[in-house]
Amino acid sequence: MATWNTFEEIEAYRLARECRREMSRFCKGLSKEETYRLRDQLIRSSRSVTANIAEGFGRHHHQENAQFCRHARGSLTETLDHLNCALDEGYLTSDEYDKLRGKLEQTWKVLNGYIAYLQRCAKDGVPTRSGVVDACQVAKLSEVSPAFCNSTT
Repeated sequence: MATWNTFEEIEAYRLARECRREMSRFCKGLSKEETYRLRDQLIRSSRSVTANIAEGFGRHHHQENAQFCRHARGSLTETLDHLNCALDEGYLTSDEYDKLRGKLEQTWKVLNGYIAYLQRCAKDGVPTRSGVVDACQVAKLSEVSPAFCNSTT
């Protein structure tokens, strides 16, 4: 059974955070002329990944959480495109690119797994060792406001 007290415990968030750190490190080495172009875009898109995972977690509703994670996945893809630009412009070597791309791909895979988990929970309830508990029961057990339990989706 997967239970998290904070979004910081979610593996997809941890990996996305590491990607964000790597993008920040890389951006520090970019030329001054790229400050408001490539640097800004890389930093914003990588920050958007972690921000969307965190915001989705705070929604306390599986469908909404999954939607925010899909936005995070889009930002992850945007970050990859900015890395492609950096490679094309000669700002990083093929080895550096491969390392950064590998981190993005690993994050993508784990994030996709988390999205699939959220979708299953929205459809079938939260899995437990002894069966399935619906989201309203989890909310009551964890003292999360069960206000969303009355929603139809």
